Amino acid sequence: MASNRSIFEQLLDKYDTALAKAFFKGLDAIKSDVTLRIVVERLERGDIPGAVAAIQVEREAFSGLEMVLAEAYNAGGISLVENLPRLKDPEGNRVIFRFGVRDYASEAFLRDHSAELVTRIVEDQKVAIRQALETGLSEGRNPRSTALDVIGRINRASGKREGGILGLTSSQERFVASAREELLSGDPKLLRHYLSRQRRDKRFDKTIAKAIREEKPLTAETVTRMVGRYSDRLLELRGEMLARTETMIALGTSRDNAMRQQIDNGKVGASDVKKIWRSAGDGRVRHTHRVLNGKAVEIDGVFHSASGAVLRYPGDPQAPASEISGCRCHMEYKVDYLASVVRRAA
Repeated sequence: MASNRSIFEQLLDKYDTALAKAFFKGLDAIKSDVTLRIVVERLERGDIPGAVAAIQVEREAFSGLEMVLAEAYNAGGISLVENLPRLKDPEGNRVIFRFGVRDYASEAFLRDHSAELVTRIVEDQKVAIRQALETGLSEGRNPRSTALDVIGRINRASGKREGGILGLTSSQERFVASAREELLSGDPKLLRHYLSRQRRDKRFDKTIAKAIREEKPLTAETVTRMVGRYSDRLLELRGEMLARTETMIALGTSRDNAMRQQIDNGKVGASDVKKIWRSAGDGRVRHTHRVLNGKAVEIDGVFHSASGAVLRYPGDPQAPASEISGCRCHMEYKVDYLASVVRRAA
């Protein structure tokens, strides 16, 4: 029988892949539906709000993301109850553990968290787009080039747009803007700083080194390609972190709710359940979670991170982003089944 850790890892791998795919599919839909001419015309009039609206970043584009999140939530709760040990009541009947995705806590989570997640993605996108358009026009780039810097340029081989800032957070869009400034500056110091960016495409490093050595500026076309690849790599990171974090939130929350359902249904006593924090057990685990590894609390207890944060379980959506972003820990629920049987018989 597979261990709880391996079962959890399988779910984590499956659904963070599916969530990332749904996120990128939503972005591709937005990019493919953009009418470039309208965006450019509005920029030519200086109508930045109109240009942002013309790109049509809407929550409906991410409906697939919400559906996968619900699937991950359901799978997490089902996997927990399916792997609880077999137990018989005092009369010898088998105790059946089931997970109900339509209970109040589950429906509230799926409704509220999904809505908050997609709203956050959409609103932050609009901020990032507005920032990019304002920067492009203020720096004197023509409206068409500015629009393409946002929505990306079509790759003739794939037929898809690449290199834009759609999908990036507003903070990441600022990274792209500053990277472009460095590459266009011709300043050796700023070019060297660009070479320190971890998400740059290192295939261009020799080109930049030559520009520094010969003290010649990079061409605008070359800079566009470099910035495009940098944007793509930041977007890849964005998708990975978003998917991993949201999968952890869905699985962690559903597993906790699944155990609480068994308690509410009288199948397990609350006092007989312990929560044990289990880290992923490798060098990528954040220090605050390595310290928590193996610590146990009651079902209603919380874990106190060295950062000062309080977590009910790994992926707790109420915890700070710094404690859940990219987390791969999981919660082990240890039940004193003998005590529960004795209590039911009393």
